[in-house]
Amino acid sequence: MSIYDLKPKFQNLLRPTVVKLERKGVTANQVTLTACGVSVILGLFLTALSAVHWLFILIPIWLFVRMALNAIDGMLAREFQQKSRLGGYLNEITDVVSDAALYLPFAFIAPFDPFVIGLIIWLAALTEFCGVLGQVQGQTRRYDGPFGKSDRALLFGLLGLIYTFMPILPTWFYALAWLVVALLILTCVKRVKSGLAEGKVLDQNAENQSAQNQVENPPENQEENRSESQAENRTDNESAVQFSAENSTQPKSEENENAR
Repeated sequence: MSIYDLKPKFQNLLRPTVVKLERKGVTANQVTLTACGVSVILGLFLTALSAVHWLFILIPIWLFVRMALNAIDGMLAREFQQKSRLGGYLNEITDVVSDAALYLPFAFIAPFDPFVIGLIIWLAALTEFCGVLGQVQGQTRRYDGPFGKSDRALLFGLLGLIYTFMPILPTWFYALAWLVVALLILTCVKRVKSGLAEGKVLDQNAENQSAQNQVENPPENQEENRSESQAENRTDNESAVQFSAENSTQPKSEENENAR
């Protein structure tokens, strides 16, 4: 069970806002780029001021707003015919960039270190890459958990909230970071396996359809249909030749008649 599974209910709450934005001429790509721009600026700002713990209250606030914006841009694209190839690229790229920017400040907060946070950033990007590959290999974009984008947003939002009121984090949070690493690896594996399973089902369906076509139209019938088609073609050719011969003899008959 992933937080992503709650997305439909969240979208229903946002639908009136989406309708208003569309009427004002706001596009899905504009929402996507805005969310990414704010995420990068906020991430760099908090990285530079990572010692000012009370500023990290902005992390949970912005992660919630960003989640809403991500849902809004998708709804604008799907429900108001704003889908585009550029939008597809922007959606995937900006998510990875935004996540990296918002996780980066924690690399400079004890007990975390740049290595483990950098590894989390890299694996988070890898989970999204595995999800996109599902679309290539199995025809659907994979969002399998246990630690997808929404789950990561919840965790880092909670960490930002804790750090706001607890400037010195417990040392066991470092072990928590490695648990996140393990969950991200598991998410990658699960998305790949799910994509492969879906591709296998599609291949099996294609084979079943081919077998069904052969049963409905066996090779004997195909050969008979081919013979009938060839016979019809020969008949048509003979008729054409006969018609041509008749037309060619008609002028000669008229000449003979004139000569007499």
